Amino acid sequence: MKKTIKPTFIQLITKQFSIIFIFFLSLHISVYAQSGASTNKFKVVLDAGHGGTDSGTLGNGLQEKDVAFDVTNRIYELLKKESDLEVVRTRTTDFKVPLSRRAEIANKEDANVFVSIHCNGVANPNPKGFETFVFGVRRNKDNLETAKRENSVIYLEDDHEKRYGNFDPNSPESFISFTLMQEEYLDQSILLANYIQTSVLKSVKMVDRGVKQDVFLVLRETFMPSVLVELGFLTNKDDATMLKSDANKQKMAQEIAKAIIEYKNALPSEDTSSSQYVETETTQKIASVSFSVQLVATSREIDPDPKDFKGLEPLAKLVENGMNKIVYGYSENYMEAQELLQDALEKGYDSAFIVAFDQEGNKITVNEALKSKLK
Repeated sequence: MKKTIKPTFIQLITKQFSIIFIFFLSLHISVYAQSGASTNKFKVVLDAGHGGTDSGTLGNGLQEKDVAFDVTNRIYELLKKESDLEVVRTRTTDFKVPLSRRAEIANKEDANVFVSIHCNGVANPNPKGFETFVFGVRRNKDNLETAKRENSVIYLEDDHEKRYGNFDPNSPESFISFTLMQEEYLDQSILLANYIQTSVLKSVKMVDRGVKQDVFLVLRETFMPSVLVELGFLTNKDDATMLKSDANKQKMAQEIAKAIIEYKNALPSEDTSSSQYVETETTQKIASVSFSVQLVATSREIDPDPKDFKGLEPLAKLVENGMNKIVYGYSENYMEAQELLQDALEKGYDSAFIVAFDQEGNKITVNEALKSKLK
């Protein structure tokens, strides 16, 4: 079912090879993945961030390493009850695991997905909320600060210069080549991240900070769909109070576990892989999906005039079930749609959300749109 990547590939890629040769290896891995041996169980690697002498972020009496470990173990206990899943943890006690070792565990285990659990923290006590990251070139300053904080733990490793070469957590150039390696799994990672983000926020009342991309070292070397979950800001009193509650941590764990299962069930069946090459009327319609952001819905007549919507454009009007709806922006890229959503939220449209359409302009669910990219 899945990919087995030898550790020597990672060592060579991270320390010796050029961007062009990395791209070649990426193609090689893709071919290898398609012809690799199958296993009956869907394997999940759960990674509790930080540990041991690396406490992670601190705030309001909480340590990131403890909260992450607690929630990760709760997810583990829930998933191991599933007969068709195999679950592995990168750490089972309070000890420090190097970032590269965490990815190595996932690759050696030939995992289907890698889920890393963390908590956020910044100097400003106001930011709060739940967010999920996939690997990719950073999009904004806020994401950069989160990535820099999570990546800075490499300096706690005695042999970080040998292990990570000339890697600089603050340099965009350090990540260009590794973005190529993760592109193969980006659509799957986004789908998994969206399931987690949506599921958790249906159950727990927190600020929705969305699905984002950034350059996290722990995701850099994993050769499978991978996400990093930030449970909340320990430096914010509301989020810290939420994460001190066993009931809330259990809810989060339940929703993350459910999202992983939903993701597994959404994947195309390997037994019918040949159907992926047969173009039907349905697959042609959904072959090129797009995303926009719904700003408002009202029963009164309304025109999509940018001056009436704080300068946001382009705008379009939809009529659905007797309601007039204004949507903002257009993109075939879900991560770009997330940026459009942030634009709308910053303009004061607090109830804005992403909507999806098929090639003919018919509205579909976001999950349907994301799943279509896996076909």
